Amino acid sequence: MPRRLESRRFDRSYYERFYAGPDRVHGARDIAHLASGVVGIATWLGVEVRSVLDVGAGTGLWGRWFRRHRPRARVRSIESSEYACRAYGHEHRDIAAWCARETFDLVVFHSVLQYLDDAQAARAIVHVGRMCRGLMYLEAVAREDGPLLDLGRTDTAIHVRPAAWYRARLSRHFVQVGAGLWASRRARIPLYALEAAAPDASGPRRAVRRHR
Repeated sequence: MPRRLESRRFDRSYYERFYAGPDRVHGARDIAHLASGVVGIATWLGVEVRSVLDVGAGTGLWGRWFRRHRPRARVRSIESSEYACRAYGHEHRDIAAWCARETFDLVVFHSVLQYLDDAQAARAIVHVGRMCRGLMYLEAVAREDGPLLDLGRTDTAIHVRPAAWYRARLSRHFVQVGAGLWASRRARIPLYALEAAAPDASGPRRAVRRHR
């Protein structure tokens, strides 16, 4: 999507509809439940979340949760929406074109990929794969998700691709853990056979986890 069209689309009216109005996708309480669950599982898997990259940070709910509950964690938030950057203090970045040199313990990739075309989405996955050294939380709408969507309240102006398209590209950098969590391959997080996706169930495990 051209940058000018993208900036116009994700303007104040978009945020008022999908983040404040009756079509609101989620609120602070919803993200609090999600963030606490993600950080809890990260701790269980031995990943200490000291640095976070929030991609497509929107109204900044993830950053707000970390400032309140994990104030020592360093959070970097980026957005392609010029409006959101001005309103909520994010860096103006395009994840399909930008990749930081630093790496992060947790990357939040919440509801972004479906707004990118195939080439942009593929590049974004490569960039996130390079920047994640621990876990990634991913939410993206796939073709198979149609029956789950409330089409009267959902933004349907998205690129709809099969889940297999995403998995083929994500699996080069990550191992799927479940519930939206993906472990960076470089992290070598030890996963039991039923915790990871089947192709990696018999893969190498260099680290050791305690078991009662």
